[in-house]
Amino acid sequence: MYAQELDQPAPIAQAPLTWRETARPAPAPGQLEIHVVACGVCRSNLHMIEGDWVDGGVPAISPIIPGHEVTGYVSALGEGVTGFQIGDPVGVQPLWSSCETCEFCTSGRENLCHDRKITGEHVNGGYAEFMIATAAHTYPVPASLDLVESAPLFCPGITAFAAVDKLTVGPGDTVAIFGLGGVGHMAVQFAALTGARVIAVGRTPEHLEVARELGAADTVDSRDPEALAAIADSADAVITFAPADVVTEQAFGVLKWGGTLVNGVPLTLAEFPFNKAQTIQASVIGTRAQMREVLELAAAGKIRTVVDSFEMARATEVLSSLADGALRSRAVLANPGVTA
Repeated sequence: MYAQELDQPAPIAQAPLTWRETARPAPAPGQLEIHVVACGVCRSNLHMIEGDWVDGGVPAISPIIPGHEVTGYVSALGEGVTGFQIGDPVGVQPLWSSCETCEFCTSGRENLCHDRKITGEHVNGGYAEFMIATAAHTYPVPASLDLVESAPLFCPGITAFAAVDKLTVGPGDTVAIFGLGGVGHMAVQFAALTGARVIAVGRTPEHLEVARELGAADTVDSRDPEALAAIADSADAVITFAPADVVTEQAFGVLKWGGTLVNGVPLTLAEFPFNKAQTIQASVIGTRAQMREVLELAAAGKIRTVVDSFEMARATEVLSSLADGALRSRAVLANPGVTA
């Protein structure tokens, strides 16, 4: 098969990915092989490729195939796999496997498993023609969904859903979303589904336009101090997907006293005054149950992705556009001509 392989992390400008022929994997017991239709392009892919996470042991293997929001068709079944047939449309999210026995796995919080493996970081991912997945963490994709358009459901979709799911909001409440890229455009939709009024805050006109298309009641240019001042202390909840201290500061400026901030990215706090009785909740990917909910909502037409599709061989070009902030929403790499 052909795949985008990374031998050594390096800046994307140095083209560290190589589209080349490599061994096609075979599924072990409990695993299945997927003929990849599409794989979304996430900023975390860029972080790994450029070596930002080497000190944390990522990538865990070399060479490695990146990519963790994958759709395709089942092409082979490992021993003991049930519930899937050859040709089934399926998807895989960042959570490639978990131990299944710890306190988190046995309480439906497998996304917190200390022995979890992340697709495309600890094991080979979806920037390829074929990929191995753990059957226990593979999801049937409803037949009504397009597999290229569905790929972002498996990272931006589940990540945004998990963040909004931490909030208790509804009609009469206001939710502000900071960071309107691939994840943010999904969060706008999930927050709107609660009945809350959604304010989308970002610095890219194209991202603000997408947010309006997807149900944001108001959009605010984060570079405009007057516009930010106009929504100060107005949101019952804020969600941040932009890993910048200035964004965190802006988000707290918009959050009401007693409100909740959910961060889907790292944040740094210079101070956190107790007298405002505000709450911070961190959110990381999502559980299997939440992933199934996302797919149900998409199949019902209640949410949608906004994607630009490119051939899998163009990964370096697409990642460079991501690094330059030149993508309107979510880029998806696709293998042309793949059928069940």
